[in-house]
Amino acid sequence: MKIPKGLQPLVDDGIVDAVVRRLKSGKEASIFIVACGNEIRCAKVYKEAEHRGFHKLAQYQEGRKTRNSRDARAMGRKGRHGRKVQETEWKNAEVDALYRLANAGVRVPRPHMVYEGVLLMELVQDEEGNPAPRLNEVTLTAEQALRFHGFMISQIVRMLCVGLIHGDLSEYNVLMDVNGPVIIDLPQAVDAAGNNNAFRMLARDINNMRETFGKTAPELLTSEYAHEIWQRYEAGDLKLDSVLTGRFARDAANADVAAVMRQIDDERWEAEERQRRAVDRERA
Repeated sequence: MKIPKGLQPLVDDGIVDAVVRRLKSGKEASIFIVACGNEIRCAKVYKEAEHRGFHKLAQYQEGRKTRNSRDARAMGRKGRHGRKVQETEWKNAEVDALYRLANAGVRVPRPHMVYEGVLLMELVQDEEGNPAPRLNEVTLTAEQALRFHGFMISQIVRMLCVGLIHGDLSEYNVLMDVNGPVIIDLPQAVDAAGNNNAFRMLARDINNMRETFGKTAPELLTSEYAHEIWQRYEAGDLKLDSVLTGRFARDAANADVAAVMRQIDDERWEAEERQRRAVDRERA
């Protein structure tokens, strides 16, 4: 195939030997299968801000540490340099998250390097060596749904224990290889301690998993892992081996109306995002 503009520097410099084919194209990035010596890898070419469709970017970036004070001031002024810094920070966030999570034992694609702004990483494959399907493309038994839901909850806990929340976790950014779920797409990863929206992001991730696996195992639909996990996290009592029940007693006497309204807005936005992702898949 014709070498995409974003991959040309990697081909010219011998980092990539050949571009096999385009794997996926969305509003945030295009993914290509590439040959690097004897290995087949995945190359993620990020799109510029004006071509991206990710909404509410500021909510995700809150709490992230900018590399120096000059860049932080530039981002605040939102000028040309500030936008360039923001673009770099957006790309770096996924790279940093992948390395942190891989080192913590979270099942994510193994990162190899970033070169000229392109992320080279492991190509997640099925048992036949083909690109692994997404979770929404796989039919599960009730037993598998329960097992994989439990695994995903443990992965979310493991992520939170190193201070990160995926922030956009759904059936569309979980791949299924021969050993089970692999979490992908992390440029919007949320700083759990520094982001005021952290709990809402965590709750949406967990509830998306509940709804996805609950289609096959409906007993999951009444679980309340988000509140239970967050309560332990805030208390400093969340561990990798924490025993979770999926139950949480709500205090009806102290209902937070504003929080309820924010949750409604979040759910409306999430529905719009799902619709946009469906359109992207049809165009890909």
